[in-house]
Amino acid sequence: MATILAVDDSASMRQMVSFTLKSAGYNVVEAVDGVDALAKAKTMKANIVITDVNMPNMDGIALIAELRKLPDYKFIPILMLTTESGTSKKQEGKSAGATGWIVKPFNPDQLLSTVKRVAG
Repeated sequence: MATILAVDDSASMRQMVSFTLKSAGYNVVEAVDGVDALAKAKTMKANIVITDVNMPNMDGIALIAELRKLPDYKFIPILMLTTESGTSKKQEGKSAGATGWIVKPFNPDQLLSTVKRVAG
């Protein structure tokens, strides 16, 4: 089963995402912000990354831009999971290399459906 790197500065959100994905059989690696996620991404290869936008140290947009520079993460799906729903923020994410956008609060079925769709 695919390994998913779940990035969010909210411990409760990480737990909800992780629980949802693990209950569907995915392996989940959690990161507390963009800096933590980038460090973990360099030591493993996730099949999908799900990241928040607003985080301390390195936000989700900057994380995506940095991940896209790594050969292992150039083409993998990266989903934004965020409260941000404005068009300009979505365009910023898309320009950085985001594959898709899910607005919080998320529906577990919607999250799993989106993950299955982008996992191929």
